Amino acid sequence: MAKYDVVIIGGGPGGLTAGLYASRAGLKTALLEKAMYGGQIVNSQIVENYPGFPDGISGFELTSLMQQQAEKYGLEMVIAEVNSINAGKTHGVVTEEKTYETDAIIIAAGSEYSKLGVPGEDNYTGKGVSYCATCDGFLFREKEVAVVGGGDTAITDALELTQHVSRLYLIHRRDQLRASQVLQKRILNHPKVQFKWNSVVDEIHGDAMVRDLKLRDVKTGDISTLTVSGIFVAVGVKPNSRNFSNVVSLSENGQIIVDQFMSTSVPGIYAVGDIRVNSSRQVSTAVGDGATAAIAAFKYINERE
Repeated sequence: MAKYDVVIIGGGPGGLTAGLYASRAGLKTALLEKAMYGGQIVNSQIVENYPGFPDGISGFELTSLMQQQAEKYGLEMVIAEVNSINAGKTHGVVTEEKTYETDAIIIAAGSEYSKLGVPGEDNYTGKGVSYCATCDGFLFREKEVAVVGGGDTAITDALELTQHVSRLYLIHRRDQLRASQVLQKRILNHPKVQFKWNSVVDEIHGDAMVRDLKLRDVKTGDISTLTVSGIFVAVGVKPNSRNFSNVVSLSENGQIIVDQFMSTSVPGIYAVGDIRVNSSRQVSTAVGDGATAAIAAFKYINERE
């Protein structure tokens, strides 16, 4: 059993920042990532709202720089999927290969956007298919785009996008929205918005970038083509908290409940980024979370000693 001061679960911006701060503070730290370092932002061709890069930077390059900086100070990076946590005086992070014994855990496992599951969606992710209006809306200035969904997130995204795009099509499988009345009032009579009621996306087509969508009317079965430069999917977000649900307290939506120090309901366990309650789901806020959690973990470990 390997012994560490801090074990971080997840290699997105929040986890990498926590690793940087913890390692630089002299804590023996391991970061466990099940797939690819960098998290979801790796799929973004350009990130234009992260401070310090006025001309933008690709998500891959940004997180690669974060990784290099953290490793420079001794962060140990491991590709491994975490199956569970054993909470105790000393915590255990369990993977298929081994258990990592640690004084503190920082959960940065992120979330997954719910997908449409249609042909072309994966192929054009980052090439016109987006799950984050705040991240990518600026890229579609004066273009026509579609938003899929009818809840608060979809309408909030649509309203934000109207500040950039020339026209927005809101595609919803029902004939009325599920969003709050306040948001509905703002969107229903918006001059840039055209509604595609009782409709679903069956296919996404394009060349180098998204070109058009194949729509199906769920009542009549009629098929139509909608020409757009981009499609924003806003049909839900699932926090990757299932493996921790029996350890820390979760919200109704499955997000980990934390305080202002990113502390969970279990002493010595922290949560940062998309997986925590009230996350803005932005790189900059995940980075702040990671720094806050690492500082809190350092204080927790020193006070125990």
